[in-house]
Amino acid sequence: MEKDSVYIKKITRIKDRQIGRAYFASIAIAISLVAQLAIPKSDILITKSLPWYTWLLIIALIITTILATYYIFFGGLEKFVFKSYFIGAAFLALGLYNLVTLKFALIKPIFFPAPETIINVLIVDAGFLLKCLLHSALLLAYGLGIGIITGLATGILIGWYSSWNYWLEPLVKSIGPIPSTAFIPIALSAFATSFQAAVFLIALASWFPITVLTQSGIVNVKKTFFEVADTLGATDFQKIFHVAVPGALPNIFVGIFNGTCGAFLTLMSAEMIGVRYGIGWYINWQREIMSYANVYAGLVVIAVSFSLMIAILFKIRDYVLRWQKGIIKW
Repeated sequence: MEKDSVYIKKITRIKDRQIGRAYFASIAIAISLVAQLAIPKSDILITKSLPWYTWLLIIALIITTILATYYIFFGGLEKFVFKSYFIGAAFLALGLYNLVTLKFALIKPIFFPAPETIINVLIVDAGFLLKCLLHSALLLAYGLGIGIITGLATGILIGWYSSWNYWLEPLVKSIGPIPSTAFIPIALSAFATSFQAAVFLIALASWFPITVLTQSGIVNVKKTFFEVADTLGATDFQKIFHVAVPGALPNIFVGIFNGTCGAFLTLMSAEMIGVRYGIGWYINWQREIMSYANVYAGLVVIAVSFSLMIAILFKIRDYVLRWQKGIIKW
């Protein structure tokens, strides 16, 4: 009887789980795979067929099926189940694009290459793409690092000291809203190399949002915190770095996120003004020689790397602001 009761409880738990949602991604991928295998390639396309897209679907189908089955029988993996609709919809959209390009050739293949061609570039040209990505990462690290340091310094100065606010805030409000790419002619004239000019443009793009949100965060820290600090005999330095800056950290991180987005956008433009290598340079070069499969591959690299960078920033924010867990909802 006890074994039967345990078995019944287990079956009940399985029924309570979202079976349809768990397997939605697998079903969507299976539909895309059937379409890929059953429908022949368009006669207009004379290039040879490549196996990469088919293998991608097979691997994705195996992984999602294993994850869904594990969830049904053992629980856990709620995050995967929550994302299952999105994953399935993404593969259906990719499958539809594959039909439009490879199977029916409804749009010009030179401008809209099939998924298998893009994946082939990612595999064959992986070494050179990695070299370009590392060059972009170095350029972004210099520019964003300078932008964060100067943005924090400027935001603290104009947010805490009225004298600095008097002189610097008008400058921030007048220069900051101007797109950093508008300063390209000045940067190329002022700096010795195009690399230095690119670093300046990236730093400028990230400096403004970090400055504004750092200032806003410091100004909006509750006055009672500073009154308590005064009572305890805190110095100005202690009040800034032990009260004002920690209290402004949520705003500061929002500024860093916005600054990172601006820096990444500027990076793509900055690499087109003479910088050798880099993902932006790679995309522009491939566009000029009409190699659009390589252009799309570069865009995929940008999307993946930028998403990874933002995810890392979120992890850092969650760790630094762990003391605010349950108080502030993001």
